[in-house]
Amino acid sequence: MDTGAVADCATAFEACFGAPPEATSSAPGRVNLLGEHTDYNDGHVLPIAIDQRTTVSMRRHGEPGFKVHARSLNRSASFTLDAPAEDPFARYVQGSLVVAASTGMQIPTMSIFVASNVPMGVGLSSSAALEVATLRALRELIGATWNDVLIAQLAQRAEIEHAGVRCGIMDQMASSLAGTREALWLDVRSRKRRLVPLPAGSAVLVLDSGTPRSLASSGYNTRRAECEAAARLLGVASLRDVDDPRAAVGLPEPLNRRVRHVVTENARVLRAVNTGDAADFGRLMNESHASLRDDYEVSVPALDRLVALLQAHPLVFGARLTGAGFGGACVALCQVQALADVAAEVLSRYEQEGFHGSQLVPAM
Repeated sequence: MDTGAVADCATAFEACFGAPPEATSSAPGRVNLLGEHTDYNDGHVLPIAIDQRTTVSMRRHGEPGFKVHARSLNRSASFTLDAPAEDPFARYVQGSLVVAASTGMQIPTMSIFVASNVPMGVGLSSSAALEVATLRALRELIGATWNDVLIAQLAQRAEIEHAGVRCGIMDQMASSLAGTREALWLDVRSRKRRLVPLPAGSAVLVLDSGTPRSLASSGYNTRRAECEAAARLLGVASLRDVDDPRAAVGLPEPLNRRVRHVVTENARVLRAVNTGDAADFGRLMNESHASLRDDYEVSVPALDRLVALLQAHPLVFGARLTGAGFGGACVALCQVQALADVAAEVLSRYEQEGFHGSQLVPAM
């Protein structure tokens, strides 16, 4: 836990609510290196946590209802556990409390303060960081015995049931379990997992395309429904049960291409966790972007151009969009000593072509 962020949030909580918090905890955002749109298909993913975190402070107040203030949004909201919160950001907090109550725990009314430097709307799982941080702070406040896997499962339920995003569990597991120096290989079906070091001599660069995206209003839920329809036609429980992309040949468009992406993306993750070679890992990232662009159709022109500029840079091993797509961020694997130069050169060229990008994550 970032002790500086915790102290800052506690101080801000007291300034906002007039008394110190009883519990404070935090959780990181994440960037996904490989394994996009495979988690809700029971597949394989490879995220890594980022240094930016969301911190949540809480204090019981003994009054009706809940109060929450989000510093980065400069917004406050009030809600109960009996009806959906009106403010969209509050739904993530409320949803986390509601699913916690469903475990049988008594949830006291409280004041809640949220401080975050996780970039929002760019595919770095700011929502998962908020959910996990809320549940961690609640665990501390009420003395719950939830382990980090259960925290992730509760956070996923909060997003599905209360924010309206039919997400897989990758984001929440990464926020709850991953570190910032090693990627987390996760078999979503079995929950088997292990930490995977980055290839020697490499580092992660995350750039924003300048095109925001919103999961709940995008084609994310449509893609999930298409995968479910394809699984039914193939007679399998999920696309995880398909190993050969040729199985999709007889399916109608676009289901055949959705299946091809999921099957080949799972294979790319498994190859990546067994290679220590940065060039091999980068080639897998490049293949992943092409698949996400052409077979899964979740890229946009700005992302494609930014990724192409990164892939063409001689000090970049590979690059791809990260997150659900439809805008947001891309991730590149670079030579470790070249992050600053790559970011400056690529963003300058991107700006010259009329786009507006930025570096999102400090050197990792």
